[in-house]
Amino acid sequence: MSEEQPLSDTEDLQERLHEVEDLLAGYRQSAVAALDPESPQPAQDAALTERILDDLRARLDAMHPADVAYALEALPLEDRLLVWDMVRAERDGEILLEVSDAVRETLIDAMDRHELVAATESLDTDELADLVPDLPQEVVDDVFQALPPEERAQLRTAISYSEGTVGALMDFDMVTVREDVTLEVVLRYLRRFDELPEHTDKIFVVDRDERLEGVLTLEDLLTHDPDSDVRAAMKKDVVRFQPEDKAEEAAQAFERYDLVSAPVVDTENRVVGRLTLVAVVDFIREASEAEQLANAGLRGEEDIFASVWNSVKNRWAWLAVNLVTAFVASRVIGIFETSIEQLVALAALMPIVAGIGGNSGNQTVTMIVRAIAMGQVKPDATRRLLKKELGVALINGVLWGGLLGALAWWLYKSISLGLVMTAAMTLNLLLAAFAGVGIPMLRQRLGADPAVGGSVMITALTDSGGFFIFLGLATLFLL
Repeated sequence: MSEEQPLSDTEDLQERLHEVEDLLAGYRQSAVAALDPESPQPAQDAALTERILDDLRARLDAMHPADVAYALEALPLEDRLLVWDMVRAERDGEILLEVSDAVRETLIDAMDRHELVAATESLDTDELADLVPDLPQEVVDDVFQALPPEERAQLRTAISYSEGTVGALMDFDMVTVREDVTLEVVLRYLRRFDELPEHTDKIFVVDRDERLEGVLTLEDLLTHDPDSDVRAAMKKDVVRFQPEDKAEEAAQAFERYDLVSAPVVDTENRVVGRLTLVAVVDFIREASEAEQLANAGLRGEEDIFASVWNSVKNRWAWLAVNLVTAFVASRVIGIFETSIEQLVALAALMPIVAGIGGNSGNQTVTMIVRAIAMGQVKPDATRRLLKKELGVALINGVLWGGLLGALAWWLYKSISLGLVMTAAMTLNLLLAAFAGVGIPMLRQRLGADPAVGGSVMITALTDSGGFFIFLGLATLFLL
C-alpha cells in the first residue's frame, strides 16, 4: 500500500485531478476498443484496460482522503461512480466524511447495505455522528448493533445534540489524569499510547468523579520538574463549554483565546467531551459556505453534476421571488412611461440610482449579518445601528449624489435634472441603509437566518424604490 500523500498546494491538487481524468479517458478508449468486434487485438485491449484500472487504484491509494473527495466532486456522475468503485473499501468512511453533502448522497445511493456498514467500521464515534444523518435507517440500526456498549452510548449522545451546538461538534477521544499524581507518572502513562488523540495540546485534570479541576498543557508537562505533582503544574483558569452552547460562540472563544482544544463539561462540571480547533474551523467554513449560498438565493449546496431537476428544485424559490420583484420594478417604470417619453435622459440615468443603492444596501446587510454571526449585535441595537447607517448613507448620498448631479447637469445642460439626481441618489441610499439594517435584524428577531435572501431583498427594494423615487421626483419637478 502506498503512503498517502498530503496536499501541498492548489497546483498539486489540480495535477492529481488531471492524472485521474487522464486515466479515466484512457480507460474509456481502451474499453471501447476491447468491445469492438473488429479490433485486431482484443486480448491486448482488455489487458490494457485492466492495467489502466490498476494504475487508477494505485493513484487513488496514494492520495489523501480529502484529495480523493475533491476529485470525486469534480467528476461527472458516471466517472465519479467508477472512481468510487476503485477506492479501497476500508477508506470509504473517511472519504465520505470529506465530500460535500450533495456528492455524499450520490455515493451512498451507489452503495449497498453491507458496504455502508463496512465503511463505518474505521470511524470514531464523533465521525459516525456526522455520517449517521445521511445513512438509511436500516444501516444506522446495523451500525448501532455493531458498536461496543460504551461507543453506542456515545453515538446516541452525539446525535442527540442539535446542529450548530458544541455537542454536535465535540469528540470523545481525550486524555485525563488526576491532580495528585506526579508528572513522571503522567509521562509514563502517555508512553503507553500508540498515539495521542489528534490535536492534543493539553491534558484534562479531573477528580475521582470526572469533574474538571484544570488542564495540564504539554508544554508545562515537559518543562516542570517530573517529581512535582500535576496540581502544581496545572492551570485552573480554563475555558470550558457545555454541549448546549452555540457553536458560533465557541468559535469566537477559540479565536479570542487562541485555543487548540477545550473541554466540554455537563451541568455538574463532569468532562463529557472535547472540542478541537479542526472541528471549529470546519464549522466556520460550512457556515460561511451556507451564508454565501443563502445570499445568492440557493437552498443549499449543490452537486455541480446533479440532474437538471435537482438543480431546478434548489434554485427555483428565490428565482420566483426575483420574478415578482422584477415585475414590480417594471410596473413602477410603467407608471412613468409618459415622463420617460418626454425626457429621454431619465431612461439613461435611472439605472445609476438603482445600481448604487443596491451596492450600498448590500454593503450594509453584509456588515450587519457578519456582526450578528460574531455575536456583536443584539436585537435591541436596531435603533442605534439605524441611526449610524442612515448617517453614513446621508453623507454618501450628498457626496456621490452631488457628483452625479453635477455630471448630469454637464451632460444634459439642466441644473434641475442635476438636483433631482442628487436628491434621488440620497433618498435611495437612505432606503438602502434602512433595509440593510432592518431586514437582517427583523429576521433575527423572528428566529430566522439573517443571511438568507438578504441581497435578493435589498436589490428588489433599491431597484423598485430607486426607480420610483427618481422618476417620481423628475415628474414633479421637471415636467
